[in-house]
Amino acid sequence: MERILFRVTEVAGFLGLSRAKTYELMKSGALPSVKVDGCRRIKADDLHRFVDDLPSEAA
Repeated sequence: MERILFRVTEVAGFLGLSRAKTYELMKSGALPSVKVDGCRRIKADDLHRFVDDLPSEAA
């Protein structure tokens, strides 16, 4: 079975961002998250959507 929830530190690593910046993105609503028994998690689908929605930089 493919994983569907990730810890904040894992997502930060995937994105190459700090843990603090990842929390900022979650707080702003740019990166949705859920609470599971007091633990913050990011759904795989939300992570993929966040990355897909990032603007491409013009060359």
